[in-house]
Amino acid sequence: MDFVKLAFDLLAFTSVMVLIVLGLGVVASMMGIFNFAHGEFVLLGAYTVFIFHESGLPIWAGIVAAPFVLAVFGAALERSIIRRFYAAPIIAMLGTYAIGLVIRETVRGLLGGHYKSIPEPLPGVFTLGDLDFSIWRTVIVAVTLAVIVASWLLLTRTSIGLQIRGSLENPALARSCGIATPRLYTLTFAFGSALAGLAGALIVPLYQLSADIGLRFLVQAFLSVMLGGVGTFEGPVLGATVVGATAAGLPWIVIPVLADPLVFVIALVIVKFRPQGFITQGRL
Repeated sequence: MDFVKLAFDLLAFTSVMVLIVLGLGVVASMMGIFNFAHGEFVLLGAYTVFIFHESGLPIWAGIVAAPFVLAVFGAALERSIIRRFYAAPIIAMLGTYAIGLVIRETVRGLLGGHYKSIPEPLPGVFTLGDLDFSIWRTVIVAVTLAVIVASWLLLTRTSIGLQIRGSLENPALARSCGIATPRLYTLTFAFGSALAGLAGALIVPLYQLSADIGLRFLVQAFLSVMLGGVGTFEGPVLGATVVGATAAGLPWIVIPVLADPLVFVIALVIVKFRPQGFITQGRL
């Protein structure tokens, strides 16, 4: 019974990681840059839900609105700033880190440095046999599975997905074929931002809202993309599964203070022997 409970907790935390990593991985694969403000996009998704809740609006409305708010924000940011960094990936990392810092400290000021609690839209548990399972964590798992399937279908079964994959493989050839790659880059960045916003909206009832809520996931998301392999759809998902399950499972085995360092040690060992990631074929 304890094993089933542990497996469910691992699945719930891993689902959160997959949502965050999927957006980061698509942007990294498509544009060749790592968005170090991705954790703050998660924060903005959570903050959107907080604003709705404080305004007396349904929490569900905030959760639905968060990915759209972040998509618009991401598109505007890409068109105004991010696209200037494509030729210099190192500068892109520093630039997005600076953007994230501005976002984080702005939200910290708006929150007054305090932690805010937001109730679960679907509180309580349901019982299977002798075990109780959180309804809201189950919703997170179900939404994650739906997003993975929808994203895969979008990238592999639609014309826009074909254009994205073509632009990823050979941008020059894609442009010569009349594909508007700048528009695709904007759409891709907006899509990744929306996924981060959705992740933040879903997890904020589980974690108290603070300006640092995205930081705990950013480095793990970065490791997940590196483990899985940049340039694939399945790679980041697999990497997030490994990192998420490891991060959630280790505190059951070792003392919590050692769990996080061990996650990085395990990830570094894997990267040492698989520098290209788990999956190097089947690019987006």
